[in-house]
Amino acid sequence: MSEATAPARRHPAWIRVRVPGGEGYARTRAIVKESGVATVCEEARCPNVAECWAHGTATFMLMGETCTRNCGFCAVQHGRPEALDPLEPYRLAQAVAKLGLRHAVVTSVDRDDLDDLGAGHFAAAVRAIRATVPGCEVEVLTPDFQGRQSCVETVAASPIAVYNHNLETVPRLYKRARAGARYERSLDVLRFARAARPELLTKAGLMLGLGEEIEEVLAVLRDLRTAGCDIITLGQYLRPTAKHLPVERYLDPSEFEELGRQARALGFRHVESGPLVRSSYHAWSHVPG
Repeated sequence: MSEATAPARRHPAWIRVRVPGGEGYARTRAIVKESGVATVCEEARCPNVAECWAHGTATFMLMGETCTRNCGFCAVQHGRPEALDPLEPYRLAQAVAKLGLRHAVVTSVDRDDLDDLGAGHFAAAVRAIRATVPGCEVEVLTPDFQGRQSCVETVAASPIAVYNHNLETVPRLYKRARAGARYERSLDVLRFARAARPELLTKAGLMLGLGEEIEEVLAVLRDLRTAGCDIITLGQYLRPTAKHLPVERYLDPSEFEELGRQARALGFRHVESGPLVRSSYHAWSHVPG
């Protein structure tokens, strides 16, 4: 039996996901659906969708619902994407306004098919949000843009508060988990963003349980600090379907607490570490008021 078809493991007792519901959740869902903009909350089957949507926040996903890459951990569909919708930045800004967001998180699928890899569309979306809701902070979670510095600089030059790019896992597991990506290239994205705007907060995330060793995780944390990364999120990998990479190990909550402690000792400005933590979990609290 291959790892891609191995049966899913039962989650341990500390993995508890709320069932979506309630007035706040229903309102957010209605606004998101009306806007026509996809969310990573749904497309990536985020376990925190009930909590976040009940609090009136969502992580928006630009440039369609089809990714040009096929990472072994990700539930977003892959294939040939459709053409960009030039009105998407406007519709996104309207959704942010209706939700009354003070901190909006904007991500995207990989668009390796585009000349600028989608960087210009990111910047247009950020400008639209800020023009429509001037008081809203915007955090972007971008692809690696194939390591192209000019693309990172295009996004960093837009009026964002946080530049996020997830490393996802340790270097040894990149070939298995992140098809088409390279570890040093992902570190470069954060370096380029910091060089473009030294005052800009930079952020990264790791998912644990794919077979990494704790010392490998600590080595990545040290690399991130050397690259100037300010914010780190650490969470448990949860297998979306039986076709995705299996969970090799469920980390105990105490292990996340210890990793969080060590991350803070390395000098990260803000650390979120726990089984259900995702890159945009409590994102509004990561930026100083």
